Amino acid sequence: MNRLANSASPYLLQHAHNPVDWYPWGAEALQKAKNENKLILVSIGYSACHWCHVMEHESFEDEKVAAVMNEYFVCIKVDREERPDVDQIYMSAIQLMTGRGGWPLNCICLPDQRPIYGGTYFRKNDWVSLLFNLADFYKNKPAEAEEYAVKLTEGIRQYESVNLVSTQTEYKREDLVLILNNWERYFDKKEGGMGSSPKFPMPNNWLFLMKYAHLMKDDSVAKQVKLTLRKMAFGSIYDHIGGGFARYSVDERWHVPHFEKMLYDNAQLISLYAEASVWQYDSLCPQIVDEIITFIRLELTSPEGGFYSALDADSEGVEGKFYIFSKDEIEQILDKDADLFCIYYNITDDGNWEEEQANVFFRREGIVHLADKLGLGVDEFIEKIDASREKVLEARNKRVRPGLDYKILASWNGLMLKGLCDAYKAFNKPEYLDLALQNAQFILNNLVNEGGRLTRIASPRPSPKERESVKVLSFGEDLGEATAFLDDYANIIEALISLYEVTFDEQWLSIAKKLTDLAIVHYYDDGNGIFFYTADDDEQLIARKSEIMDGVIPSSNSVMAHNLKKLGLLFDNARYGDIAAQLLRNVAPQIARYGSSYSNWAALLMNEIFGVYEIAITGENSDKMRVEFEKNYIPNKIMLGGKKGSLPLLQEKFASATRIFICKDKTCGLPAENIEEALKQI
Repeated sequence: MNRLANSASPYLLQHAHNPVDWYPWGAEALQKAKNENKLILVSIGYSACHWCHVMEHESFEDEKVAAVMNEYFVCIKVDREERPDVDQIYMSAIQLMTGRGGWPLNCICLPDQRPIYGGTYFRKNDWVSLLFNLADFYKNKPAEAEEYAVKLTEGIRQYESVNLVSTQTEYKREDLVLILNNWERYFDKKEGGMGSSPKFPMPNNWLFLMKYAHLMKDDSVAKQVKLTLRKMAFGSIYDHIGGGFARYSVDERWHVPHFEKMLYDNAQLISLYAEASVWQYDSLCPQIVDEIITFIRLELTSPEGGFYSALDADSEGVEGKFYIFSKDEIEQILDKDADLFCIYYNITDDGNWEEEQANVFFRREGIVHLADKLGLGVDEFIEKIDASREKVLEARNKRVRPGLDYKILASWNGLMLKGLCDAYKAFNKPEYLDLALQNAQFILNNLVNEGGRLTRIASPRPSPKERESVKVLSFGEDLGEATAFLDDYANIIEALISLYEVTFDEQWLSIAKKLTDLAIVHYYDDGNGIFFYTADDDEQLIARKSEIMDGVIPSSNSVMAHNLKKLGLLFDNARYGDIAAQLLRNVAPQIARYGSSYSNWAALLMNEIFGVYEIAITGENSDKMRVEFEKNYIPNKIMLGGKKGSLPLLQEKFASATRIFICKDKTCGLPAENIEEALKQI
């Protein structure tokens, strides 16, 4: 075993038996490179990554390849989810060099960490040839290597940066129209989503477009959002048997998934389908939400209430093996009910996934239409399909399961906590709130240190015996130094605000405010009006970066801007509002160019244009009234209230009778005694 054997990361432990002399990222490896004047080979991935496994098997498990790596390089393995700050720097380098990125990410650096070359997946022969060439290049042309490093490092520092915009900006509806006009050219109006293959769910894109369709009264955008949500839920990217979405589809039809299941995708998709259900009700939405939550509760939840990170794409070394079936297998499991099940999920004798001659499950038609076509009642049809799904799930559960990444990340737990709050808000199911409260308590117990600062990971350290298969482990160990990144703060703060909005318990807002103040102290750059991704007292890398563009997960700066806007209103705190306004001013000029990469910023811009309603519900039946009020889709609002409260806006608004106050721009209307009255003020 190499030095990775002492790691807590499941990804690093996967490489602990490689003949490569791997080091984890840290002082020992970095100092060795300087002492021996060796190039650094930084290899970055994550435990559920299929192509990371392929490159490991082809190259990192090969003795001859390892000998070359060990001879000429100091080899460092990085879990991108554990050290996103390191990943961010070298991903920027790869994108500058190649115009694309992804994992595995392999970067060759000078002994001082500055990159000179890199790429993603390499075949074994290409990899070995590259390593020899780079070692020779550094030995014989060190000045050229230095020149490369200088240019590339400067590019990294400039990459994804914005300028301070000090002039006040007046935002107009035309700004939103411009964003949409540039964006809709990429809509796939046949299969939903955007572009061709591969296709990612991109939940925040569709959340923004849903809000846009509603507030701008744009039926064509509404149609695209509904098409996308239905196509994703019908496609094989969704696990129709066990619930939950895979990370992306390799084709444009959502047909064949890349089978890894990530917490961050599913958390955000809960929020998306929950909000869509309130926007324009479709019975598909509550079903999808409930099935995702069931999947996460059964497969990604620790006994203490934290949420694990991911399920692998592979099982028994084969991508998707856990999820695919032949028609013969379905017939053996279901007997006389197999024909109906095969029609419903498009299962064929030869396999509907031609490449593997196997079947993935997907739908083409709605239940009502298909039941009518087959001459069955809808209730009977649903009952038969549900019973068959249970049998297939039972059979599937006897297979060798995909690997579990048992890291518990603050950032992704924040996304999931918010998802649960959004689901409870939409459907008022007590079990969703119970799971949310359990997770919130886990976060306080295991991800906040004595100084009140966050730590990124609550990852239990497995014993040697448990390293191969970790299931139940204890938490509450020494958190060590508070290492967390801006996304950890941003997503936890956002989740706690959401938890307040569905409970009216001010303790959650109080914690959110404390974390916000810490984030401003340690991450905010007053001079440039932007948050850094790393804290001022974190390890100093070759560049201190800011995360600005929204990706599969909204950027930490855009989430912080939303948080500060809300907290500024809730606490009547001008400083928070000023920072949120500055962040938006800096980024606003970029949004129209490529809305998909600035969707969360666009949502903030929309709130500035349409304003934000502060809806205070006070009195004895405030919670019941809140539940009823949430049945109305108002995307630009925050909720507050309860039977008592100390927030500025709640002062002098408590009485025995339950009342609703609609406030906007520091002005409140007359108290309403029912929802219909209140809605007239909006």
